[in-house]
Amino acid sequence: MARDDFQQQLADLEEDVLYMSELVLERLRMGLDALEQKDRETARDVIEGDHEINQLYLDLEQDCIDLLALQQPVASDLRFIASSFKIITDLERVGDLATNLAEYSLSAYEDVFPEVDVQAIGTLTHDMIEDAMTAYAERDTDACREIASRDDELDELCEQASQTVVRDLIERELDAPDDEEIEELLNDVSRLLLTIRDLERVGDHAVNISARTVYMVESDDELIY
Repeated sequence: MARDDFQQQLADLEEDVLYMSELVLERLRMGLDALEQKDRETARDVIEGDHEINQLYLDLEQDCIDLLALQQPVASDLRFIASSFKIITDLERVGDLATNLAEYSLSAYEDVFPEVDVQAIGTLTHDMIEDAMTAYAERDTDACREIASRDDELDELCEQASQTVVRDLIERELDAPDDEEIEELLNDVSRLLLTIRDLERVGDHAVNISARTVYMVESDDELIY
């Protein structure tokens, strides 16, 4: 393969990875909106559209394999391909988490714990993924390290939210609750804790993307481990 053709395929891969990130970010935003607005139609759109992200992931995975097989890349190109492959893996998993949010919204009819600001946490994770992909496109390793530091803020918010739910559950007084009322409350608690956990994982994937970008640009694995 001519070197110019190979470089064009690398450029095409980067463009496709960025397109995948735009699609995933859109689905994440839709999942958060469905959760906030109890919008069942939007939730179903996210759930039914997950196959599109999965297929795109498989296509890009094959592109990465083909690039490695067609020509022995120099070190910088090899790091780019390997990092891009890891990044699409993280993006696919964020897509799965967006689907989880949509599924949670289908059984959420009211905000049982309104003091827990799920949307603030969700917006932070969305911004972290978006900023991580911008850093990937711009080869901005300083931004990558800043995103990794923001994960501490996210972890703290998630911990505070989880503690709020548990504390509220302990302090809540129910007037002679029946089994159905207890089960409903426990389902609400479980769903909210799972939502918080999944959003925290989105932040972890943003850090993973940042780590791979730092490795791609600087051959530095400091954020990977």
